[in-house]
Amino acid sequence: MATQLAPEAPFTYRTAPTANEAFEAWLAANPQAAPHHTQPWDVSASAIYVEDRWGPIFAEMRAKAPINKVTGTPYGDFWNVTTHKAIQHVESLPELFSSSWQHGGITIGDPPEGTDPAKLAERQMPMFIAMDRPQHTGQRRTVAPAFTPAEIARMEAEIRQRTGEVLDSLPWGEKFDWVDKVSIELTTGMLAILFGFPWADRRLLTFWSDWAGDVELTLAPDLADQRFEILSEMARYFQGLWMERMGKAPTPDLISMMIHSPAMATMSPLEFMGNLVLLIVGGNDTTRNTMSGIVHALDQFPDQRALLESDPSLIPNAVQECLRFVTPLAHMRRTCTADNELFGQQIKAGDKVIMWYLSANRDETVFENPDKLIVDRPNARRHLAFGHGIHRCVGARLAELQLRVLLEEMHERKMRVRVAGNVQRVRANFVHGFRKLEVVLEKR
Repeated sequence: MATQLAPEAPFTYRTAPTANEAFEAWLAANPQAAPHHTQPWDVSASAIYVEDRWGPIFAEMRAKAPINKVTGTPYGDFWNVTTHKAIQHVESLPELFSSSWQHGGITIGDPPEGTDPAKLAERQMPMFIAMDRPQHTGQRRTVAPAFTPAEIARMEAEIRQRTGEVLDSLPWGEKFDWVDKVSIELTTGMLAILFGFPWADRRLLTFWSDWAGDVELTLAPDLADQRFEILSEMARYFQGLWMERMGKAPTPDLISMMIHSPAMATMSPLEFMGNLVLLIVGGNDTTRNTMSGIVHALDQFPDQRALLESDPSLIPNAVQECLRFVTPLAHMRRTCTADNELFGQQIKAGDKVIMWYLSANRDETVFENPDKLIVDRPNARRHLAFGHGIHRCVGARLAELQLRVLLEEMHERKMRVRVAGNVQRVRANFVHGFRKLEVVLEKR
């Protein structure tokens, strides 16, 4: 990296709350500052996701105004883009609809109002998903070799072994939290392998991911300093790993790939932080929440669970259908760079455009009976859970492999997962998933 980060300080992760816990505590302590969402189509309101009532709102928009503008929200004014075709169109024009951090980045959130511009400049964390071409191209190519078909095939045996070990450690007939015991354990373990990260500290990756990916924190100025300090600690930890591997022969882990890449070897500390955030959130939240969403969805639709149990050849297609049904990242943002017309709507330069993948994956014109899980759905692969175009998830194949292996190993053990207790969803409009999912294992 080009320059050093601030001097190392004691790590606080052992005593800090999760991001969701910190935001909820802030809401309780500052009711007068709580965000007020007053418009019916303001789907930035995290309450509709934690309460799982977002579906009818998006269905109404798709039917009445698939592209519509909402004004005066806690996140400012933005355009909702809700249909499959319109989102693919926006994603296919990356010069017109920018992902760049310089234009606002990839999430609906903006810096808290009144943020000191100097402090904001000091805390910008560029990442390649929030870059336009050509910068995006070079940095994406750096990490892409970790996710080639050959590399994915090489990892399958290890993923299968680890998945089997986790499943074999679970209690039968006793209530436990699937999110903690399975989803987090499998995804943090995979990230630790990808980074060559110390195994004993792997749960740090989940902690950092939650603080990095929680868009709601932009509404809580009091938490901005805490978030930046936590991410700075993350960067200092990874900087230690970087320094250990400098001057050594290349290895398959992502840190070594960055060190030996002309596009990433001289990153600034903040750019290093940004790309760590991208790789950790992208590799953690998406797979983790789909692993939880799969068992929750199969419990909701016992006829589909029975079909999958009777025909394991459906598992690869069921993975795609679960990604569609769960949609672990609800949205991505683009910022318009020039006045243009988008399916009859006049979009102005500088307008914030929010592509709601959650909605596109329930688009009735593409997916018949979209609110039902159908494990043999013939066009399940048309989902947009991984995005579309040049910013499509670079780790999509690895996520699909992890999910397929999980279902195969569950089938091998005749494991049926029944939801049997507390179900808590994440209070967020970006990451779409579960905080807790209490289940009981039964033999089928």
